[in-house]
Amino acid sequence: MRGAVRDDPDAGAAARAAGVRVAELSELAGFEEVYRLFDDIWQPDPGNPPITVELMRALSHAGNYVAGAYRGDRMVGASVAFLGAPAGQVLHSHVTGAVAGRGVGFALKLHQRAWALDRGLERITWTYDPLVRRNAHFNLVKLGALPEEYLPSFYGAMGDAINAGDESDRVLAVWRLSEPQVVAAVRGEPYRPEVPPGAASGLAGRDDGPVPGRRDARVVLVATPPDVEALRRADPAAAGSWRRAVRDVLGGLMGEGARVTGFTGEGDYIVERSA
Repeated sequence: MRGAVRDDPDAGAAARAAGVRVAELSELAGFEEVYRLFDDIWQPDPGNPPITVELMRALSHAGNYVAGAYRGDRMVGASVAFLGAPAGQVLHSHVTGAVAGRGVGFALKLHQRAWALDRGLERITWTYDPLVRRNAHFNLVKLGALPEEYLPSFYGAMGDAINAGDESDRVLAVWRLSEPQVVAAVRGEPYRPEVPPGAASGLAGRDDGPVPGRRDARVVLVATPPDVEALRRADPAAAGSWRRAVRDVLGGLMGEGARVTGFTGEGDYIVERSA
């Protein structure tokens, strides 16, 4: 293992709260632990792992970010990221996984943020499925990141236990590391902006299905299903309806230049057009 990043009080507090130690990895044994952890989380087809040991080795050796979170001697989370464009400004977080609960993912992200700030980077980006409500809440509310691009079928067909049978639409989350909302979020003040007056429901949910509404207002709320992963297993057709509806409404609005400015406690994206 490599040494810790600078003594960042927010990252340290998050690690203590989660009961973990987060460290960069540079040895094959650590990369093999990450591979096994991700295999347990995603259960991918044998020929399609989220990332290979060899690639982690290459990324780490070239100065990119590979880190693990440990509770005692057991790895309970890991993250792999690489430097992006423009050079010297961006770290792209390719894959992060953690066991459920107790703030492991939050501790990893704050360690990653401290690592990036150490290197003078301004932002961290990553993709996530806009239908997964708990991930949207984590990214937008807990961390203060915001989606800035809708990416239809970004990864093509994915053969794992979580994504199989669905299209791989993603949004690009951008974490602007020194923005006031981010600084407040990493210090334990979640980003929960008020819904502006006059907001219209562009997409609502009813009986496990999406219900389109108005898209022409200045502020539009776009709903997400409560648990799309469970819905994929129980009713794939309904999950597919949600995918197409969110792509049409959220993706359409973002394609027209509207901005996502927050995420409500009810699971709606707040999307605002320019005045």
